Amino acid sequence: MGLWNFAKSVGASLFGASEAQAASADDLKKEAAKHGLDLSGVEVAVEGDKIVLSGRALSTEEAEKIVLAMGNTTGVASVENNLAVDKAGAESKTYEVKKGDTLWKISEEVYGKGKGGEYEGIFEANKPMLSHPDKIYPGQVLRIPPLED
Repeated sequence: MGLWNFAKSVGASLFGASEAQAASADDLKKEAAKHGLDLSGVEVAVEGDKIVLSGRALSTEEAEKIVLAMGNTTGVASVENNLAVDKAGAESKTYEVKKGDTLWKISEEVYGKGKGGEYEGIFEANKPMLSHPDKIYPGQVLRIPPLED
């Protein structure tokens, strides 16, 4: 699933994290678990500002959400996703939120003009990390699922 890049100066502030160093593997696992994600088969290694994930996740969606939960924390510049998945699905694209963005605007940009109403799919794809469609911030990385036909 590859390497995902993040803005390491933004995101959830975890104990022991700074812009130069990610939080401990245990604290990152707690952050993901806080969002209801299953990390029972996931190994987390911290290499400075890079996180390396290995093991198994339940699905492609679950693996992507684990990456986002850990990547959208202070001190994380990248997450290397080496997770195998039990239930494969279509991979999502990613989008880094810019100042002035809304989910509607992002939807129009990635899916095309007239597709702003598809923002609800982006919101759902990023739950539970997003609690409300209006609560996004610059530098945050979001999952952008493929449109269903």
